[in-house]
Amino acid sequence: MRDVLLVSLGGTTGLREADAELVASLRRAGATVEVAAARRVREWRTMAAIELAWALSARRAASAAGPARAVLYSSSTAALLAPRPGAIRFDAPAAGNRKGRHGVWQRPVERRRFREAALLVPWSEGGLAEAPRPHADAVVVPVPVEPSGPAAERDIAAITYGAHPEKKGLDRVLAAWEAARHEGEELVVAGLDEAEARRKGFAHGGGVRFAGMLSRDEYRALLRRARVFVCAPRREDYGIAQLEALADGCALVTTASPGPYAALPLARQLDARLVGGIAEGIRTALDDPLPDYAARAAERLAPYRRAAVDEVVRERLLPRLVSRP
Repeated sequence: MRDVLLVSLGGTTGLREADAELVASLRRAGATVEVAAARRVREWRTMAAIELAWALSARRAASAAGPARAVLYSSSTAALLAPRPGAIRFDAPAAGNRKGRHGVWQRPVERRRFREAALLVPWSEGGLAEAPRPHADAVVVPVPVEPSGPAAERDIAAITYGAHPEKKGLDRVLAAWEAARHEGEELVVAGLDEAEARRKGFAHGGGVRFAGMLSRDEYRALLRRARVFVCAPRREDYGIAQLEALADGCALVTTASPGPYAALPLARQLDARLVGGIAEGIRTALDDPLPDYAARAAERLAPYRRAAVDEVVRERLLPRLVSRP
């Protein structure tokens, strides 16, 4: 019998990568792990319908999997229609990110699941704070973030991540860049190409280059060349892109967006001048950077390093999940 069955929703690249990191960490801790991956579903017209389809897919995957000492549902959605009890891993609960009609059925079901769960495993303290109460005991396990390689010449003024551009506030980033940029400075938009940006109505002035979809190695190489990572999400459930940017030595310019947003308190600690007004933050980061910013960022990212997360998994998570004979 396996120690842990991980029921993986995997609806986005970020979720799949986070699940892969957790599985690897559990295995390094000595656990045997089976992954039951939900099959991709069609994109229905509403979030309530889409998440019902995903929840049903996760239910089928969990039902078809073999026996395990512990079941860990990766995401609140994966646990909504769970066929067997287990723990729940999540970045943000439906209580926080599915307001109004978008979470009309998810929120009440989630309240029951969080109350009855064997354990909650949020990505961050902010995610746990949004969880409906009363809820099960919790162990916070971040998604690990590592530097991607040696620092390169910082020949790119600024970079942003443009996938899911409406949610990530790309319109606000482009407007701020147009107001703030000086001649010769370039903003690179990763994850979105020029044609798609135009189709979606993201107009821009000069000094913007859309890099399109990139491999992870290509994207992280751009981070190592950028001086500033700029973003203005309308809500941030975790912010892995921002944490990766900090890990690769970028200064983080951001709005004080709602949501768990793990990188936001780090950004404030590192340089509060860069949190708030995006145009002002861009110019401050480019014209008056704090000389020890990258070194202090590396120190504050210590709890997010793989070795630190492995210790949490080994010492706190696995013993709570699995009682071995």
